[in-house]
Amino acid sequence: MVRQRVRIRFCKHGDLRLIGHRDLVRAMERVFRRAELRLGMSEGFHPKPRMSFPSALALGIAGREEVMELELADDCSDAELLDRLASATLPGLEFLAVEHVPEGVKKAQLRSSSYEMEIPQPRLGQVETRVSELIAAGSCPVERSRGGKTVDPCRCLEHLRIDSGTLRMRLAAMPQGGASPRDVLTALGLQDLEWEGCYLTRTEVELQP
Repeated sequence: MVRQRVRIRFCKHGDLRLIGHRDLVRAMERVFRRAELRLGMSEGFHPKPRMSFPSALALGIAGREEVMELELADDCSDAELLDRLASATLPGLEFLAVEHVPEGVKKAQLRSSSYEMEIPQPRLGQVETRVSELIAAGSCPVERSRGGKTVDPCRCLEHLRIDSGTLRMRLAAMPQGGASPRDVLTALGLQDLEWEGCYLTRTEVELQP
């Protein structure tokens, strides 16, 4: 049987940002069936597609260039695979690029993620002040609403700024578990913005070399 590992970059936007990671995986499986592409399956009583994501995208966050890896049981060129996926995709799911992964290369691992959120004009002054204060402080432990865990987003915050009315941040992946962009919003006092129609977009998924 043919076994090909491929790395796919895709965009998740529109209403599709409102589904969680498990639903996204199921949606991907439907797309591959519609494209008549066979996936490599795990062994055992309940075989599952050999599909992995270096970083799952949280519910409600759009993704501009997400990454997934999977194993194909079909011999298919990059261009053909991209065409077949594009013809079978769902609204809000756009396939951007495909590349075959050479044998022996480890699974993709996350190095950092970048995010952005447009800030309403009336809040810009407040946010700019809070961004400056957070950078100067160098530490800002926050307690998550779920589970009560305390995290310090400053430990993995590589970049934070306001640019043309947009909040931009880059968070490094941490072996022991890092912070999320929503932890940064909490540290900035902006956790209410998502309830006011604003939403986060992950703009880049940077992989380990």
